[in-house]
Amino acid sequence: MMKRFFILAFAGLSSFATLAAAGDFRLPAFETAKLSNGLTVYLMERHDVPLIAVRAVLKAGAVSDGQQAGLANLTGDGLLLGSEKYDKKTVDQTFDFLGARISSVTGAEQSGLVADFARDDAAKLLPIFADMLQHPVFEENEFGKLRARTVDELRQAKESPRNVVQTYYRSMLFGDGAYANPVSGSLTSVAALQRSDLQAFHRAYYRPDNAALVVVGDFKPTAMRQQLEGLFGKWRANGELPKPRANGTVTAPKSRVWLVNKSDAVETTFLFGGAGIARNDPDYVQLQVLNTILGGRFTSWLNDELRVNSGLTYGARSEFSPLSQTGTFAVSSFTATPKTEAALALAASTYQRLWDKGIDAATLESAKAYVKGQYPPRFETSQQLAGLLADMYINKVGRDQIDHFTRDVDSLTPERAKLLVDKHFPRDKLQMVLIGKAEAIRGIAAKYGEITELDITASGFAPTTVK
Repeated sequence: MMKRFFILAFAGLSSFATLAAAGDFRLPAFETAKLSNGLTVYLMERHDVPLIAVRAVLKAGAVSDGQQAGLANLTGDGLLLGSEKYDKKTVDQTFDFLGARISSVTGAEQSGLVADFARDDAAKLLPIFADMLQHPVFEENEFGKLRARTVDELRQAKESPRNVVQTYYRSMLFGDGAYANPVSGSLTSVAALQRSDLQAFHRAYYRPDNAALVVVGDFKPTAMRQQLEGLFGKWRANGELPKPRANGTVTAPKSRVWLVNKSDAVETTFLFGGAGIARNDPDYVQLQVLNTILGGRFTSWLNDELRVNSGLTYGARSEFSPLSQTGTFAVSSFTATPKTEAALALAASTYQRLWDKGIDAATLESAKAYVKGQYPPRFETSQQLAGLLADMYINKVGRDQIDHFTRDVDSLTPERAKLLVDKHFPRDKLQMVLIGKAEAIRGIAAKYGEITELDITASGFAPTTVK
């Protein structure tokens, strides 16, 4: 009898996203399994198109960088430079010739390798994918070019404040916590990284007990399990996982403003808010409805007031940005420098409507219908579903949150909305980041809290330390 290498944890009843008779959205059926070496595997069959999406996800993002900001990101990108069996030229030519795609993804808490290809090319491309993940070489010359490109991209990013305002915001809110680490790193930290640093990071974090493999698409489960076991089953952990640094929590003892000077700016980019929620928070779904009203769609309060009614900006929004343990919330927009005071005041007063006027039944019903219409299309393709399963793995999200989406939306009432607003939307001691011409907006900034000044030309995203 063949040794059984997989432990099946779940198997559903359908192979694609469904809407039940009552209109409920349902996560497609999938299996959770483990290879002989402990690697977690998610398998989701979808036979509507002859394509396969593969995603390897590691619990190793910017929070694992330590004092070498950008290390996880550069290591992830370095996987694409070739492996022991396949050099970069071979990888690029093979995927391009077959019309397939491969890329890396790094975030605050995860790194990953992502590939999409035709079903009939799986036997050829999966071995390349596996070798790139397990045995990257970080070839010296290619690594040097990658590092130089990354430094150039960091420098260019600061030319557009909207690209970096969230990075300053997380640094402000989380301080010394690992959640403050900039995913892409800083100019000086990335420039200092060496090939040996990437090799050490890969040895420490790229291991089967710290990873999951997601396969979604047109395949036969038995054959796919056998192929994955052959390709990944000999992957072994090297020593103990490094002890994680504390991620940190948002502390806001008083209202504060980080004023980031961009001396040539002709507009002000601003963002204010405070603590948010974790991705697996039980209120996550209903908060998406409330945020839709405030700043999550074109007809939201913020966009109506700041763009449509006053013409102060081309767009305004609000957003919960969840992480695995906590998160942030922010209202954000941008405006011409002379209009900074008016735009900030209008954004603040519009945000205050959550408490001053609340959310009436008609507004709530409109938002609920909008959210229910927008949700299912987010998980139609194999790539989208692979991303969802990876997100569930990293953030410990149970399938109940997805399967009960429609129920949670429909059960939201104006009374429940008021409780959620009071519980989750930061109201007092707001934290603010302003990026613009400091001499023109310093007096305005002082109205919103204690000011700390930075300059956008500095390497990092914090007042005194380079993260």
